[in-house]
Amino acid sequence: MFAERTKYLKSSVIRETLKYSEDPEMISFAGGLPNPHTFPKKEILKLAKDVIANRPTALQYGPTEGVKELREALVKRSKNYGIKTDLENLIITTGSQQSLFLLAEILIDHGDKIAVESPTYLGALNAFSVFRPEYIGIEMDHDGMKVDILEEHLRAGEKIKFVYTIPTFQNPAGTKMTEDRRKHLLELAEKHDFLIVEDDPYSELNYSGKEIRSIKSMDNSDRVVYLSTFSKILCPGFRLGWIIGRKDIIEKMSVAKQAADLCSGNFVQYIAAEYLERNIIDKQVKLIRKTYKQKRDLMLAALEKHFSDIATWTKPEGGMFLWLEFHKSISVFDLFEYAIKEKVLFIPGAPFYAVHPKYNTMRLNFTNTDDELIEEGIARLAHASRKFLK
Repeated sequence: MFAERTKYLKSSVIRETLKYSEDPEMISFAGGLPNPHTFPKKEILKLAKDVIANRPTALQYGPTEGVKELREALVKRSKNYGIKTDLENLIITTGSQQSLFLLAEILIDHGDKIAVESPTYLGALNAFSVFRPEYIGIEMDHDGMKVDILEEHLRAGEKIKFVYTIPTFQNPAGTKMTEDRRKHLLELAEKHDFLIVEDDPYSELNYSGKEIRSIKSMDNSDRVVYLSTFSKILCPGFRLGWIIGRKDIIEKMSVAKQAADLCSGNFVQYIAAEYLERNIIDKQVKLIRKTYKQKRDLMLAALEKHFSDIATWTKPEGGMFLWLEFHKSISVFDLFEYAIKEKVLFIPGAPFYAVHPKYNTMRLNFTNTDDELIEEGIARLAHASRKFLK
């Protein structure tokens, strides 16, 4: 009865794990959830009233590409970050997950080779896999994707359709690709004629204060398709993302989006436009950074206290996640049951790999746990880990 491609639809391990978080005694480091205390509820309420009063089309269908006011505001803000673009190069999507799925729909044919970081964002793998690409996994270190390994594949004759990367505060690892590697990746894209899909949901969550140039801002030959979202800088419930890319790619995206959902919601788009135009965003991002930086610091201190002899982990300068790897070659899927008994949740690392998974890894989210529970949660996880490792 079902189409052949449904064989490649997979339920997210993250979604499956979240059912355990309904237990009020559970401490969860599992989901990639922004902290609801950072949602600007009062501002949203005021903006919503203003939009209802002053935007006659707010509750109507809208253009597939997105309402003009929001797209203009995003073009303006993008230029502040070195990304020069125009309205015809930008489309609004119903969240970054739709961006990924629509890109896969217009770019991937069965058997196309696409390169991804190892590990990479699970949602991207779920979106891409429906279209049956051949994955090339590129190892990472603390400086992000090892672009020299990608170059080895290219020199060996691998023909790559695109490289998918989260270069800034990567999900799941929390790493940041160096500027030299970003430039090298662009050089390879031009030399070997492939696209770069730069997924950038976390760059505003920068706790170091150091300037970070997106790959798109260095792109002089339209090789980069740039994705971002309001989920981390406003709220995820609006389901709003955007893509900046070549005109022909955006046009194809628009046609694909017409078939998917006609358009994203006008109402939330107008609220987001006012959020940008009234410059509420900068005040809000400062609050988010302060809140998340403190939580990251608490988790890093707890890991140093409880895990230093049995594991290593990344120390992210921003974003929402860090990546832990045990010294021993174990399966954290087996550890998971021990953790459930100790009332603590994490996400096993293996599903984040397109190829050659590492089973002794896990992803930890630090943004959505109350400060006073982070130390306790890591202590519980360490207790479960030591019981399992015996």
